[in-house]
Amino acid sequence: MTEGRPDPDQLLAQVQAEEARAKRGRLRIFFGACAGVGKTYAMLDAARNQRLGGTDVVVGYVEPHGRVETERLLEGLERLPTLAVRYHGIVRKEFDLDAALARRPTIVLVDELAHTNLVGGEPAPRHPKRWQDVEELLDAGISVWTTVNVQHLESLNDLVAQITGVRQRETLPDRIFDEASDIELIDLPADDLLARLRAGKVYIPDEAATALERFFRTPNLMALRELALRRVADRVEAAARELPVDRTRARLAGDRVMVAVGPDEQAEQLVRAGKRLADALDAEWTVVCVETPALLRLSEAARNRRVDVLRLAESLGAETVTLDGPTAAATLLEYAQTRNATRVLVGTPKRRGWRAWLRP
Repeated sequence: MTEGRPDPDQLLAQVQAEEARAKRGRLRIFFGACAGVGKTYAMLDAARNQRLGGTDVVVGYVEPHGRVETERLLEGLERLPTLAVRYHGIVRKEFDLDAALARRPTIVLVDELAHTNLVGGEPAPRHPKRWQDVEELLDAGISVWTTVNVQHLESLNDLVAQITGVRQRETLPDRIFDEASDIELIDLPADDLLARLRAGKVYIPDEAATALERFFRTPNLMALRELALRRVADRVEAAARELPVDRTRARLAGDRVMVAVGPDEQAEQLVRAGKRLADALDAEWTVVCVETPALLRLSEAARNRRVDVLRLAESLGAETVTLDGPTAAATLLEYAQTRNATRVLVGTPKRRGWRAWLRP
């Protein structure tokens, strides 16, 4: 490359990337604290208004959950056929990705973005997760409207489990939420939601009684509502901040978060805490694992667990690094100084037996 002139290959790559972004569909998320706040209702109501304005809107998949109001809003909207998947003698309806791609509407509604597809059935859906179906639609230039609850964001998984006592198995990467073109918060106070639940407007009576006992308790709902409000506020604040021209140089002078993980059960919790801290500080973050001689003697299961933790970190946007060293502490300290880390997250040592009594 001639000095002072831009690289033609780089320019071409940038142009192609810009063209791909311009052709990509827009993702609109109707976001709420939990089931029953009215996300699907709001999505269908907005879709009807779009259709009246002449926009080509179709329903790819909507789960009405037996709600009369939702069923009424579906009337008059074009609905794509669902995919009937047979699995162990039962048939379950799934979103038909190929039908949506063939129809090519301007906007397709695909409810419950965190849903896990029945990939072991026949015929098998192309992707294991619905958010992957949605990404394929967006890449094809089709805009998607969908719904998400705050407990389904991967970075909040452990926090929601601490609040509610229920671990959410269906999650989606935070980047899907962060990259959405539009986020519409559907908010409902806890007392109003409980009233809807008792009136049978959220679940059928038997399911509602179980939900009231376990998940839908006032403290849980208030905490989840606060999480949802905070997550949307963080997004608005991030969008409002004007990025400096040289973001890399600005970040070198700002915060850098380093998260140290080991092979224990704290690792996932530390990674998610690091993601939340990095987002709050608008900082780059790195997840580091040190292979000491002791760790080299770990069982295969423990080593696989460590690989899973690093994959989780990468899915949340972290840089991941594996280091070698005689001791974890010395190696981490040296690396933190080399990378100019300003915040370091480490777990609490797990002591057993008499050590736990002497050094809690």
